[in-house]
Formats: sequence, structure tokens, C-alpha cells
Amino acid sequence: MNSENVVKQIKESSIPLNSMDDLDALVQAIGDADFVLLGEASHGTSEFYVWRAELSKKLIAKKGFSFIAVEGDWPSCYTLNRFVKQYDGAAPNPREALRDYNRWPTWMWANDEILQFTEWLHDYNRSQALNTKVGFYGIDVYSLWESMDEILKHLEKTGSPELETARKAFACFDPYNREPQNYGVSAAFLSESCEGEVLQLLKDLQNKRQESDNRDEALLSDELNALVAVNAERYYQSMVRGGPESWNIRDQHMVEALDRIKTYHGQGAKAIVWEHNTHIGDARATDMAEDGMVNVGQLVREKYGEDRVFAIGFGTHRGTVIASDQWGGEIKSMTVPEAQKNSWEDLMHRAGAFDKILIFDGQVDSFAEPIGHRAIGVVYNPRRERGNYVPSVLPQRYDAFVHIEESNALSPLKQEVLHI
Repeated sequence: MNSENVVKQIKESSIPLNSMDDLDALVQAIGDADFVLLGEASHGTSEFYVWRAELSKKLIAKKGFSFIAVEGDWPSCYTLNRFVKQYDGAAPNPREALRDYNRWPTWMWANDEILQFTEWLHDYNRSQALNTKVGFYGIDVYSLWESMDEILKHLEKTGSPELETARKAFACFDPYNREPQNYGVSAAFLSESCEGEVLQLLKDLQNKRQESDNRDEALLSDELNALVAVNAERYYQSMVRGGPESWNIRDQHMVEALDRIKTYHGQGAKAIVWEHNTHIGDARATDMAEDGMVNVGQLVREKYGEDRVFAIGFGTHRGTVIASDQWGGEIKSMTVPEAQKNSWEDLMHRAGAFDKILIFDGQVDSFAEPIGHRAIGVVYNPRRERGNYVPSVLPQRYDAFVHIEESNALSPLKQEVLHI
């Protein structure tokens, strides 16, 4: 790679990002896309959340986007969704609307940045008709037991005939004490699977929604919780076997959930997706493809067509980030060191030490070689940076990129943060 040529091309093509008005260039580039995929290089960086929120506001207000789907659990996100849509019995205020984000890593959605966006979305929806209120949904796969709880709660409340099917499915999981690892081992190696029970439940709840008023969102919630149960069951089985299958099941689930939500919203519905870069940036443009992995960015492009999808990656040269040094560990504000030499983040920095937007606009030849691109997880060790860079052909992975020169850690709502 001739790094100076890449830096020169970035200088010539990028747009300084100084104010919200600078996002209009992205809005224009997005055009008539039905899916806008907004990434993040970490789950703990304030600027990624703030700029995604500001761009989402513009897309909702100017382009009529219908909903936001995030890398979060359906049950906890649906509590927030009920608040922003002002449903009867919803949380009384934005902070209470975030109360159900209690699964580690809690900071991903229970943070000040999301609190402020929740307030905006609630206020925006006040002026909208019921069928045009903008929704907020979680499309991840982890909430097996929480989703089953929500199904049982709603079916019991409504006296639904599907209640017995749900109880039978839930009873199948009872022996595993809500421990996914226990279930995964039993299902994968002892052939003690609950797959049949949850598939029947999903089929019954899907038929129920399709045969009734399709605008009853509570029925959509039952169906999506059942979809979580089906795919979480598969996910936890594959997780104990190892290999790329569990990753693929998870991202395939997210696309299936996204498709069902879009179908519910009707013809012309448009979706904004907030997820990590590793999910929304096309896997075929990275070394993930060599390992047999697919992701949301790839699958949505394949399903709907590349002209209907616009993916935006986010990254930073240096700063601080919320993460932990072990799974389930303390929340820490960690230093993000300066990007490694000749990484994508380093090249963006050398093109000018300021925040900027780069819209690729077909410039494949200019950035045709794979370049290391930083990815930070919820578990992070700044002293082991080398393994955090994903070789990527950027114009194939994304349609645009937002570079933050010096970023700051998120502000979690619920827990004290240890600064290191």
C-alpha cells in the first residue's frame, strides 16, 4: 500500500465534520435507500452515539424513516419503544424507559446519550399519527429467558389460547436454571433440544398476528420474542461447538428480525440500524469471509440490493472508551491509544487531525487494498491493540465513513465507572 497516496485521496475527498449541518452531505448521499446501517468501532464511545442520533433525527424528519433497530434485546428495547410511542401503561419518563437495560454490558443502551435521544424521539412522536410513530427495537438474540417471560406475561394477561403452547416451550427450558451454557451443552451433545417446542410457538404466534389486526404491535412483540427463543436455542447449541456458526446464526437472526419489523410497518417502510462495525460493514470486504462468517451488512445487501442499503462506518484515532477487562466485569473508562501506523484510523488522522466524513461514492480504486481497521469490543485491553485491527477494503465494506479524531467514553446511567 502506498500510504501517502491514500492520505492524499482522503484529503481531497473528505468533508470536515464541525456541526450538525455537515451531516446533510450524508443525508444527500443516502438518497432513497431503505436501509441505513450506522456502525461504531466500539460500544462505549460517546461521539458514535451522538452523531448516529443526530443523523437518525435528520433521516426521520427529512426522509420519513420508520424505525430504529439496534444491537440490543427485544424485551428491554420494547420497554423504550412503548415509551417513545406513548402507549398506555408505558414508563412515565425517559429514565424509567431505560430501566430494563440490566443485562451486562448495561452501558450499551443505559447511558446519557440514549436518554437524550429517547427524549427527542418521544417528543417527535407526539405530533405523529399512531401508524407513523417511529419505533425503537432490539434485534439481538441473547434474551432467551426474558423473551419467554414476556410471551407468558402477555398471553396470560390476554387469556390467549396459545398460552399452553408457550408454557410447554418454557417448561422445556426449566431444568437449565436460565444458564445458556447448560442448555447449549445438553442440546448439542446430549440431544436434549427444545427446538420443536419453540418452533411450534413461533408458528402459532405468527399465525395469530397474521390472522388478526396487523397493526397490533403487542402481537408483533410476541412473535419477535418467539423468534428470539427459536434462534437463541440454535445459537446456544452452536456456541458450545465452536466455529463461525454461532456468529452466523446471530447475524442471520438480526436480519430476519429486521425483515419482520419492516414488513409489519408496511410498504415503503425504511429502517435505521445501529450496530457495531463488525455487524453492519459488509463481511465480504474483510477477512471474516475467509473464516466462513457472514454479517448483517452483507446479508441485507444481498437480500434487498446494494442500491437500497447505505452503510456508514465510524472510527476514532484516540481517546477514551467504556469497556471492561473481562466479561461481566467492572465498567471502566479506558484510554484508547493512538491508532497503529498505516491503519485506517492512522491514515484518516494523517489526512488532517480533525473530525471528518468520507463518502466513497464508487472510489474503489483509490482504497482498493485491505487496510487494518480498529474494532473494540465490550472486553478490551488497550495494551493488546494489534489483534483489534480487521483487514478491510473500506469502499466495499461501507458506503461512507465518519472519523472522530479524539473521542470520549460514554456516560452510563446505572453504575459507577472506574477510570484507569
